[in-house]
Amino acid sequence: MSWNEPGGDKNDPWSGRNDKSTPPDLDEVIRSLQEKIAGIFGGGSGPKQPSSGAPLKTLAYLGAGAVVLWGFSGFYTVDEGTRGVVTRFGAYVNTTQPGLNWHLPGPIEQVQVINVDQQRFIEVGYRSGGGQASGSVPKEAMMLTRDENIVDVRLAVQYQVKDAKDYAFNVLDPASTLKQVTESVERGVIGHSDMDFVLTEGRSEIVLDIKTEIQSIMDAYKTGILITSVNLQDAQPPEQVQGSFEDAIKAREDKQRLINEAEAYSNDVVPKARGAASRIVQEAEGYKQKVIAKADGDVSRFSQLLTEYHKAPAVTKQRMYIEAIETVLEHSNNILVDVKGGNNIMYLPLDKLNTKPVDEGIAPIINHDSVPAPLAPTKDVKNDARALSRDRDVRGRYDGK
Repeated sequence: MSWNEPGGDKNDPWSGRNDKSTPPDLDEVIRSLQEKIAGIFGGGSGPKQPSSGAPLKTLAYLGAGAVVLWGFSGFYTVDEGTRGVVTRFGAYVNTTQPGLNWHLPGPIEQVQVINVDQQRFIEVGYRSGGGQASGSVPKEAMMLTRDENIVDVRLAVQYQVKDAKDYAFNVLDPASTLKQVTESVERGVIGHSDMDFVLTEGRSEIVLDIKTEIQSIMDAYKTGILITSVNLQDAQPPEQVQGSFEDAIKAREDKQRLINEAEAYSNDVVPKARGAASRIVQEAEGYKQKVIAKADGDVSRFSQLLTEYHKAPAVTKQRMYIEAIETVLEHSNNILVDVKGGNNIMYLPLDKLNTKPVDEGIAPIINHDSVPAPLAPTKDVKNDARALSRDRDVRGRYDGK
């Protein structure tokens, strides 16, 4: 029956507003509330009292469920490239590998997951990125060299965790410790080097020394840090002396250029001079060998001639005379004509015979076989006499008579 149906004011839910009766007793309200709670935990409805065993059993179930949930909260996952450092009431227990793991739930045991593959880095002497803190940091960058010069050095160090336990427990702030160690080592290495060495050819050696010393100190501290690389971002003189330093660099470059040009000229001239000297020495050695060989040949020839002379002095003299005459006349332009028993006129083309150069060979010696045949005798005695006379005149003039 709805509240607005006829039947009196008892069906009106708001009918009590005009009821002038007293409010319900507080004890009765508390008692009804206790009965409802007992009904929730297994107690029956009605005026009878709830049994004491049912609530204890329910509480046990709730406690067991809470323990199970608490145990499940101990499961955790370690990603690839990370390690889990398990501590029990703050003390180290073990290091877990990637995968699903379990530990006693908190607050008994705690897990700190550390990324061992992440490449971390610190900056000494500068700050990268935007903001007011970016750029050079003179307090860290300015360093004194061995030759009492100041250089602005900016260094970047990359590192990663090699031992999660040492990284988590042995040092309070590993990054800050690494930065302080890097700055100290850097000042020591720069302080033992000259300015020119730092700014020019010594960069790679300085970086290697810094990396070695940083790793040695971090290992001594047992920080669990592995230095992967040290990069010398920049090394230059202070801004106040940049102009003078650039002039000094230009002068040094000009000096080196002139030295290189001089060395190039030297490398070009010296080999030529050495080659010429070697050629002269070889020619002198050849001339020496030639003279010695000729002298030995002359001595041997003279000895042989002496032997032959003792055997036949007359024949040897005659032969030596002929050889001497041939040697003398070899370079002569004179032409000798030998005509035996000839009285006829002989034609000699002297203009053509003298055209042959002297140095082309032995001067021609014309015998009777090479001379044109004499003219046949004629019956005219006068003409024959004249021809014979001309023939004699020609031979006389040729012989220089």
